[in-house]
Amino acid sequence: MVNAPIGIGARGAAADPERALALSYARADVRAGVAALFALDDLLGRILRTTREPMIGQMRLTWWHEALGKLDAEDAPAEPVLQALARHVLPRGVSGTRLAGMIDAWEVLLDGEAPDAGVLDAFAQRGVILFGAAGTVLGAVPGDPVAPAGRGWALADLARHVSDAAVAARARGLAAAPLEAATAVRWSRGARTLGALAHLARLDLAAPAGAPIRPAAPARVWRLLRHRLTGR
Repeated sequence: MVNAPIGIGARGAAADPERALALSYARADVRAGVAALFALDDLLGRILRTTREPMIGQMRLTWWHEALGKLDAEDAPAEPVLQALARHVLPRGVSGTRLAGMIDAWEVLLDGEAPDAGVLDAFAQRGVILFGAAGTVLGAVPGDPVAPAGRGWALADLARHVSDAAVAARARGLAAAPLEAATAVRWSRGARTLGALAHLARLDLAAPAGAPIRPAAPARVWRLLRHRLTGR
């Protein structure tokens, strides 16, 4: 990253009322699983945000990669995120090995260089894997545009939180097309949590670059509620 390894920030559900609202669209029996997946993503982002030495960051990410893989054959250790994944996600058909792919995506930002389009494309797999796993837990149907939603969301999220203006602009440009595709169709009722997040990401892109975004502003909440009711 640039500055830490790239001056990236993270947002979690506790500090993000819009994400909390989107997560509330999930059925009660799967909500904890979706929350656990986003908690994993928040944790990985926090590792990069707080890492000053790429080697240390690499060691921390490697630990998580191995720990996720071990969930497929062993009991989860006494770590809250791993325990939540083991309890609420793996029984729904998502393997720890599949989730470990998110680490490979985050890892591309560790070297301290401003990422080019190829690196950002690799990073976008973070969202593809995250949304894909969440879609499995939620019971998404084949017509739900889960992969483009995840790709666009990951890039828009990076653009919103990275300190390097050029990187943010590049990420915004790459996020536009997949988010347009993800918000152009009707989502199934079960997967509308992910559709809502795609709509939020597109609203983020519509704001001027660098402009502050007011979470839970009336127009944004209305867009989420409309999506919940109609799937669009």
